[in-house]
Amino acid sequence: MLDAHPETAYFWGRVIGDGEVTTAGVTVRTTDEVAADRLAAIAGADAVDHDTIEREYAHDTSITRSEDSYTVQLHGAVGDRAAAAFGLPLSGASGGYRLDALADHDRQLLRGLLEGCGTVCFKSSAGTVGISFVHDDRKLLERVQSLLDKADIGAPYGGISETSSGGYWFGIDDDAAPAVGRWLYENSETTGLLAPSRRRKLRRSIEEATAY
Repeated sequence: MLDAHPETAYFWGRVIGDGEVTTAGVTVRTTDEVAADRLAAIAGADAVDHDTIEREYAHDTSITRSEDSYTVQLHGAVGDRAAAAFGLPLSGASGGYRLDALADHDRQLLRGLLEGCGTVCFKSSAGTVGISFVHDDRKLLERVQSLLDKADIGAPYGGISETSSGGYWFGIDDDAAPAVGRWLYENSETTGLLAPSRRRKLRRSIEEATAY
């Protein structure tokens, strides 16, 4: 699980975006059943837990929505080893996010991060696609920006701002968002390293922006 492959880059991107690393193991969550099964296969997990939760909108926590939630867990020392290898927060402590070991697979890593802690939407007021990253840890978002700087596509972005819930977010520039989205999901269907529901939402947003 700590060797650098497209599968592990995607997996750890998902964990960093929406999961926990503790001395007892690793937990990762997703709202996409297909992605949950793929994450479980990568990790060698025996089962996927399913639940229905109320989730707050990232930019307006007064609004909630019900959605399916799937949880994949790994038990044992993998949490300690991952924290040491990649500088991940361990049991709530701050992390340094030393992700260089996964940088050769930046597309899969960024895709996992986007699906774990990102948002995709069609901005009807401007007729553009919105892609943003949202997380409680500002240091993580700074690391995501660093990965985007080194990516094989121009991915300009705005500054990091606070959300109404006390977290942080930044967005890809509107003009660049469609190309960045296409790049992130290029060839993803052949590998299965994706949440199909998120890719569908991105494609639909791009189509709406094109037709605007």
